[in-house]
Amino acid sequence: MANKVVTFGEIMIRLGAPNHLLMEQSQQLDVSFAGAEANVAYSLANYGVDAEYVTCLPHHPLADRCLKELRGNGVCIDHVKRQGDRMGVLYLETGSNARPSKIWYDRANSSFAAMSENCFDWDEIFDGVSLLHWTGITPAISGNAAKECLRAIQTANRNGVTVSCDINYRSNLWKYGKTASDVMPELVAGSDIILGNEEDCEKVFGIKPKDFDVNKTDGIIDQTAFISVCQQMMERFPRCKKMAVTLRGSVNANHNTWGGVLYDGQQLLLSKCYDITDIVDRVGGGDSFMGGLIYGLMRYENDQKALEFATAASCLKHTIKGDYNMMTVKDVEALMEGDASGRVKR
Repeated sequence: MANKVVTFGEIMIRLGAPNHLLMEQSQQLDVSFAGAEANVAYSLANYGVDAEYVTCLPHHPLADRCLKELRGNGVCIDHVKRQGDRMGVLYLETGSNARPSKIWYDRANSSFAAMSENCFDWDEIFDGVSLLHWTGITPAISGNAAKECLRAIQTANRNGVTVSCDINYRSNLWKYGKTASDVMPELVAGSDIILGNEEDCEKVFGIKPKDFDVNKTDGIIDQTAFISVCQQMMERFPRCKKMAVTLRGSVNANHNTWGGVLYDGQQLLLSKCYDITDIVDRVGGGDSFMGGLIYGLMRYENDQKALEFATAASCLKHTIKGDYNMMTVKDVEALMEGDASGRVKR
């Protein structure tokens, strides 16, 4: 497999209330950037993979700063379209203990949402590319974004480019007259690697494990319960060769368990399950898993090691403020090998 990966989606300004304050208490907001597909590209570039991010952004200073951050980490931005009037905004209130984190979106009429039809030359973009990654957030943003995502997937299929997707269901984003169940099946049907969490497959496709309620885990999730989800997804989407599910058990906002499974149509692989306390920032955790999984499938000779890399990478992401996972391959492999002591490295 060639090594270049392209990701496609929207990146937003992320405005977070600091120090676990409620939004209405805060006198200032922390500024960073957030976007599922950008997060994956950032992770991959951080691991040394040739990664490109494709999006639409306006001409203004925050968009310039955003692109400088991506380029500074090694993410290619050669095909970013500078058009439209505004960036979308994500507002974040970080929860604590029994109080959950909350996110509000302000994405209407963003440069990405307002993109024109046939905005990108995907045949040119995919020259020398081995994998396209997209998420279910992109087709939720607008009708034209959904059409462009489908064009990208179909062009990738035609050119022999592997397609990975994260279902990433966001109920608050589907506002243009279509539902995820209307739009997602055609896009997912063109994907070779599919990632979901314990809710995505149920909310979008009506596929769920038996005798499992995500809201009543007490932090304990039976990983083997999800083989039925993987089997049902692969039956519905026969192009899919690998199906992964991330499994988050929520004790409270600061304490989660975290693991994953990977199914190849024959064998269900289970990752180590991490007990994550004192969470710094869980936003972007699924994206860091996806970035780790893509890296692992490209670099390791067996799927078990790829799954363990993805799970360890996303565990470490919970210790980093912001959407991006800034851990190195060395950091992740140290945790995979059992070094979870947190001792100072000198």
